[in-house]
Amino acid sequence: MSLKKGMAIVVCVGVGVPLAVSVGVVFAAASDDSGAWSGESVASSSGKLRTGKGYVPAQYAGLIEKAAAYCDQDLSPGILAAQIQQESGFNPDATSYEVKTDKNGNTYKVPLAKGISQFIDSTWASQGVDGNGDGVKNVRDPDDAIPAQGKMMCELLKTAKKHHGYAGSPIELALAGYNAGWKWVDYYKGVPPERFARGQTYHYVKNILASAAKYITPESSTGRLSLSGWALPVDGPLGTPYHQKGSSWSSGYHTGVDFVVPTGTPVKAAGPGVVHSAGWAGAYGNQVIIRHDDGMYSQYAHLAKTPLVKAGQKVSGGQQIGISGATGNVTGPHLHFEIRTSPAYGTDISPIPYLRKRGITL
Repeated sequence: MSLKKGMAIVVCVGVGVPLAVSVGVVFAAASDDSGAWSGESVASSSGKLRTGKGYVPAQYAGLIEKAAAYCDQDLSPGILAAQIQQESGFNPDATSYEVKTDKNGNTYKVPLAKGISQFIDSTWASQGVDGNGDGVKNVRDPDDAIPAQGKMMCELLKTAKKHHGYAGSPIELALAGYNAGWKWVDYYKGVPPERFARGQTYHYVKNILASAAKYITPESSTGRLSLSGWALPVDGPLGTPYHQKGSSWSSGYHTGVDFVVPTGTPVKAAGPGVVHSAGWAGAYGNQVIIRHDDGMYSQYAHLAKTPLVKAGQKVSGGQQIGISGATGNVTGPHLHFEIRTSPAYGTDISPIPYLRKRGITL
């Protein structure tokens, strides 16, 4: 794979949209079609988008949700929505240009990336999708471009999930591959650093992850709020708080809360629900994600051993699901705990208020 042509000098002009950091799509196809990775078992999931001013234009919400649901790799519609905002500001007429210099030192611009998902011509020629079945693959038609974007991201996630030792979560690696090409993810063994391409890929990934959660509507609007059967996920003091800022996290802040406990401490389901996934999860090490009856998800990461539960299994609040440890990218043993609006990274909300509403004292 090659770095996107002119990526470091691309500007988006003439369409009244924000600067598009990424232009075009380059990805490495994967041969593993299992839908799970490194022993992790995964149950199906879905998500709904917020629509309206400041969120997703209503005419694109269904396309984005469908593109995410088509993927068997836990691709959040919130990620796709944030990605489109970053690429084009939801403008199907957006065009990005490559700035070139002729032999006389004069600069000029040539069209490079087009449409709501900002594909370059060469990538669209091989990867475009006829999403609406009209017989035409039109890069400026969201009915075609958004499904193609979802397909590309899904394949990138499949590839990312094979590289457990790379720096970054699978979704971070996939976004970096979408922006710069998988070659550079391989080269840096993770998300390219800020010094690469004047920080475009680094900030592309960071900005999308930071904004993805705002596009998701928690399913609690249609589900019931459970108030019984809830418990602390582990017996131990709180450590790193939610959204603490720092360079230790690729998103720029901590996406959950940590409980400081030694390896071997029993880890329990915070509340009743169904196990969405259980197994190895790259930087998170061994983890469990549970879907609760209000449509929210809890995550338990860095477990010492293979979880005691499997995807699809019903659990009750307080039921042991594993033991704490220090697997994945950690500096010491602890339990990393998150509450999310979807099972995907980047859709976190503050876990402390969520637990307190269910009678848990912290």
